[in-house]
Amino acid sequence: MTRKKKRATATEKTGARASNQDKSSGNGPGVGKKRFRQIVFKDWCKKCGICRAFCPKNVIGQDESGGPVFERPEDCIGCRFCELHCPDFAITVQEIHTDPAGDLP
Repeated sequence: MTRKKKRATATEKTGARASNQDKSSGNGPGVGKKRFRQIVFKDWCKKCGICRAFCPKNVIGQDESGGPVFERPEDCIGCRFCELHCPDFAITVQEIHTDPAGDLP
């Protein structure tokens, strides 16, 4: 007869418990979803489309001239792929900090 060892889960190892709210936001207990501000410097942008191609959440669309438009800014996860891959440094992503009451600055 062989014995199988039981693997301890992360919860068992740490003794910690996470609520569903903590798992969904990924920001810890009592903290809401992080929010981000996206800034496009239109004069610097050459409308190459790299930012749209790299956006994992498809937040970036295209305006009538082919330039980037953040169509769903509330869905931005702040990965900064658009900012890092822009050859013209035309995009900046900033985290919007809130005060403890949850109000925007």
